[in-house]
Amino acid sequence: MNLDGFRLLPGAISAAECRELTEAALAAGRGAAPFTHYRTPTGAAMRVAMTSFGPYGWVSGPQGYRYQTHHPVTGASWTPAPALLAEIWRRTTGRQDAPDSCLINFYTEAAKMGLHQDRDEQDLSAPVVSISLGDTALFRLGGLKRTAPTSSFRLASGDVVVLGGEARLAFHGVDRILFGSSRLVPGGGRINLTLRRAMPSPLRT
Repeated sequence: MNLDGFRLLPGAISAAECRELTEAALAAGRGAAPFTHYRTPTGAAMRVAMTSFGPYGWVSGPQGYRYQTHHPVTGASWTPAPALLAEIWRRTTGRQDAPDSCLINFYTEAAKMGLHQDRDEQDLSAPVVSISLGDTALFRLGGLKRTAPTSSFRLASGDVVVLGGEARLAFHGVDRILFGSSRLVPGGGRINLTLRRAMPSPLRT
């Protein structure tokens, strides 16, 4: 797939950083804003369990897809983001601002994510940075229309994908995970951290 602004950075996150982020994500999912299987606006339950780091968390439900400052079930504020995430954002994007939302996706053995666009953010000029932790995923990338041709490739633990420029609104998804391909997540599974600017950046970059 040849989209301007798409970058795959294999092994961009060190083993130590992967462990730190995995431990932080699992702790967040056990806390006051726990992993939850949100429902789509049509009522279907998502296969991937989710929570968030940062001031804003992405949620889904009868009111649609949106960002808000609290967990939709418990009402608790989202877990503060580890400082390492802002550092990764800056070194992979070259920007001097920081993400204000990090969606934490937890994939178990049968979980997958259909093709979709990340377009619920107010600041679509900022890139999306996706960090893979744990089991390898079969990732699918398309074009700017759902009907565009797609290509697929594997994302291993420590790999980073950046969607910026033309690729910022590319359709993408996860067809499946290769369960048991990593020992990072206790019991198996994949954690995906998606860094975004939900609100306009306070800095010009």
